[in-house]
Amino acid sequence: MRTERNPTRRLERVFARLDREPERPANLDMPRMSRHRVVLLGLTLSFYLAIVVAVLATTWLVAFDWQVMFFRPYQQWPEIHAFLDYWVVLGQRGPTAVMVMAWLGWRSWRQHTLRPLLMFGTALLLLNVTVGAAKIGMGRAGPHYATLIGSNEMWQNGDIFPSGHTANAVVTWGILAYLASTPRARRWLSAVSAVISLSVGLTTVYLGTHWLSDVLLGWAAGLLILLALPWFEPLVARVEALVRKSHPDLAQDDEERGRRDEFIARV
Repeated sequence: MRTERNPTRRLERVFARLDREPERPANLDMPRMSRHRVVLLGLTLSFYLAIVVAVLATTWLVAFDWQVMFFRPYQQWPEIHAFLDYWVVLGQRGPTAVMVMAWLGWRSWRQHTLRPLLMFGTALLLLNVTVGAAKIGMGRAGPHYATLIGSNEMWQNGDIFPSGHTANAVVTWGILAYLASTPRARRWLSAVSAVISLSVGLTTVYLGTHWLSDVLLGWAAGLLILLALPWFEPLVARVEALVRKSHPDLAQDDEERGRRDEFIARV
């Protein structure tokens, strides 16, 4: 016998989900710097260095960059150009940071912890420092500003190596998977963030704003940051403790709400 779904009950579950929890959950699934994670970090770092060496030495990878550039994907498939002009925004720092910060702000409020926002800020700081330093240090010019066919275009006062759009997409959307409360949510969010970061990187190649090797290095740069985040968890915990210590009203608010909810439950 088929039963009809109750929309009122579903709406009640939605509002229950939006309610603030009475106290900070004690069983949040936080990533640890396991041996498996360290191995992945080492492999990603090796890949990162291999890409840099391959471009500096003007190997087959640079030749392939030029082949892709001369292929001009935006001319091969012009019908998707308008859509990808909007899709690439998912890799821009400003819009994505606002969207993700809004979600993590709600998470912080609901779970009585500053960890989501602090970890996001840490990830963005690492992104700015590492990717920014690499861009400035290598100064590679993009395809639209290339000066010599077949050259690696390094130290030409450019700022595209590694791709900031790609690295930002990996970190900004990947942090949602990193901060997921359950393993299941982490798997789903990891898949979604992987699709977004992969497609954003390839979109920049399609639009001709990046060499393919820029995107490969951007993927590696973003993944390195996500893999290294557990090392910063103790620092974030100390910062959160200091913030709560300097603002006793935060802890007092949590205690009062807990006592109020306990009283209501007894009544």
